[in-house]
Amino acid sequence: MSDLVVGDDGLARCGWGASTPDYAAYHDDEWGRRVHGESAYLERLTLEAFQSGLSWLTILRKRPAFRAAFADFDADTVAGFDDADMARLLADAGIVRNRAKIDAAVTNARATVALREAEGLESLVLSFAPGPRPAPQTFADVPAVTAESTALSKALKKRGFAFVGPTTMYALMQAIGLVDDHLAGCHRRGAAP
Repeated sequence: MSDLVVGDDGLARCGWGASTPDYAAYHDDEWGRRVHGESAYLERLTLEAFQSGLSWLTILRKRPAFRAAFADFDADTVAGFDDADMARLLADAGIVRNRAKIDAAVTNARATVALREAEGLESLVLSFAPGPRPAPQTFADVPAVTAESTALSKALKKRGFAFVGPTTMYALMQAIGLVDDHLAGCHRRGAAP
């Protein structure tokens, strides 16, 4: 895969964003754009955790089923999931049926609800936004972990969150636009969030 690809539409994209129609839509319309609201942050946090060890394409294609299974990522609803809900989720072929990740999703919803009294999930995540840095020229210039993602990981773990390692938190930062890792020359680089 080339680092930067010009599509049939004449637009230059990060190579991964030109590899499939699903990736192209995600790259062009969502990746690197800011999200707002608790459920949007909980969704991204949950999906990044489920992606660990899997292809992001798998998660994208299962996203509608994840939304249905996890009540559109309403923290109060997911925080109230019981053993029957856990059994339902483990039997749901539409999502990734990994017990540890399902447990983490419920744990993280409960931690999100608890966090409301302090700063809230969105405010906490935003507080770890790094400063601007040069546009990456190639995929090799894009880090997997940063000091900020490591600090965010520690802060979330301290508040009871699970499956929030530094690499997963950097992927979250990319997905929600806290960092702009679109390559130099990509039509989405520097676009308004």
